[in-house]
Amino acid sequence: MTITYSCVANGRAVLAELALTGGSYQEAAATVLRLVLLRAESKTIIHMGSFVYHTLFIDGITYLCATDNALDTITPSAFLTNMKYNKNQDGSSISTLKSQVTDVKNIMSQNIDEILESEKRLNIYTDRTGYLQTTAKESQKPRKILRRIWWKHFKKIIIITVVILLSIIIILLSTNVIPT
Repeated sequence: MTITYSCVANGRAVLAELALTGGSYQEAAATVLRLVLLRAESKTIIHMGSFVYHTLFIDGITYLCATDNALDTITPSAFLTNMKYNKNQDGSSISTLKSQVTDVKNIMSQNIDEILESEKRLNIYTDRTGYLQTTAKESQKPRKILRRIWWKHFKKIIIITVVILLSIIIILLSTNVIPT
């Protein structure tokens, strides 16, 4: 009996695999992984084509191997158990990876919070800028109105001054005070 294919998967994602003979094991392994997840049993044996797929499902991790002998169940079981216990006993690599993922999540959350705070501050500055622009435009309107009024009064003063000067000149001419 030969174990021709083995893999370790998390859910339906194959993390590592090894095929000792040529063949297309990926499609069959994907089907087996889907069935294992549906059944949620710790040990499964599935006959598919000319191979027998043995699985060990523990804590969401599936250990899978394919054999070419349907009668032998002891060797694949021992192989899968060996794969399970061949990893670090304290699970430090998985816990380290989970810790790193948690750290990345926390950093991403902090970054998102900082971006939201920056957006709030930017909105406040935008509102203030809009208010200042509106206030500036409104303060220019009275200036223009005052300037127009001033020019109207100035024109009236000029006209009155010219009329008074012309009146004085006419009076002076009529009294012959100014020689002609």
